[in-house]
Amino acid sequence: MSLITSMYAGVSGLESNSNELSVIGDNIANANTVGFKSSRAAFQDALAQSLMGGSAQLGLGTSLQAIQRLVTQGSLANTGQATDLALQGPGFFVVKGSYNGTNGNFYTRAGQFTVDDSGFMVNLSGMRVQGYSADATGKISGAPGDLKVGATSSPPNPSSMVTVKGNLKASAPVLTAPWDITTPSTTSNFSTSTTVYDSLGAAHQVDTYFRNNGAGAWEWHAITDGAGVTGGTAGTAVEVATGTLTYDTQGKLTASTQTSSFSPIGSVNPQPLAFNFGSDTASGGSGLDGMTQFASASSVTFLNQDGYSAGDLARISIDGTGTIMGAFTNGQSRAIGQVAVAGFQAADRLSRQGGNLYSETTDSGQPTVGVGGEGGRGSIVAGALEQSNVDLGTEFVRMIAAQRGYEANSKTITTADQLLGELIQLKR
Repeated sequence: MSLITSMYAGVSGLESNSNELSVIGDNIANANTVGFKSSRAAFQDALAQSLMGGSAQLGLGTSLQAIQRLVTQGSLANTGQATDLALQGPGFFVVKGSYNGTNGNFYTRAGQFTVDDSGFMVNLSGMRVQGYSADATGKISGAPGDLKVGATSSPPNPSSMVTVKGNLKASAPVLTAPWDITTPSTTSNFSTSTTVYDSLGAAHQVDTYFRNNGAGAWEWHAITDGAGVTGGTAGTAVEVATGTLTYDTQGKLTASTQTSSFSPIGSVNPQPLAFNFGSDTASGGSGLDGMTQFASASSVTFLNQDGYSAGDLARISIDGTGTIMGAFTNGQSRAIGQVAVAGFQAADRLSRQGGNLYSETTDSGQPTVGVGGEGGRGSIVAGALEQSNVDLGTEFVRMIAAQRGYEANSKTITTADQLLGELIQLKR
């Protein structure tokens, strides 16, 4: 009977609008969930039968066809937390671990990451973020794996070159007393000091003394405390390098010589240590790019050496490709890893697992894992989080429509019931 059919059609409408309200309620409940992607219910009509030889068709209401996920971009909010990451564009972060009894890779847009006590980057559930590792030189390579960024150190680098730029006063007095390592200040005209490092990262203060021998000829001596060198005695200076500098009447460096004998205790021994006072004219240089001899006062304008001690990780920063740069306490910085990003052909077909996690399905396709900002994958924004893409205004309008639909379908049922009552009254 068509009245009974209409009641069932009304029931299907009640169920469909109830499902719509459930989807809307879920969206509104997650309006402040980081990385959440809203959904919408899609319905289809239900055809019961064809009447009058197929020229007329009688519907049987509606049914739920699918709950479609909307993977549109959410707005980004700055947090200032270096390990908070957001994706601008398509793609998902990859995390690995166990969730609800299932082990494997999961995918998420929620980039609330931190570093655990083992140095691994993890999400708030302790699942490890997947990425690419870097070697001691900062070269990133290999397949994606658990991304370790903490407990990283910078190994020491032994000094091999000391670069000095400045001027030696042309009118500096020619000293009559010979060079004496025990009284360097009184048997030299000018001095400077720097710190060099051995292969273990130990620091050694090296003082360089310059002595005017007249007619544009200078000698220099680099000394350090004997406590740090093989065979030395604490408090007694040891010469680690010496040489000569020769200048012409224009103050240009025309020639230079040097020898080195730096033998630090317990490390690479001897350690090559050269001093760069500029390119002399005898070897084709300008003679003006290092130590000059002009009438102005003796001074050093630039002093540098290429070694450094060991350092611990002080802070990290992450760029748009997910490359993690580590800054170390020894002043060095290098790449220590790179966050991986996964792309899907049909991201809206991923299976929602809860906990801001998704898993791949046959409909979503397999992930293409790579670098952010490449291969159609979105770029990474550090110090920010992607907010939910739920539009509350739209959800409230949909809620009103679902409410009215529910009420209207209930009227279908009550009206059919009244008509059936009238039919029963005919017998009386």
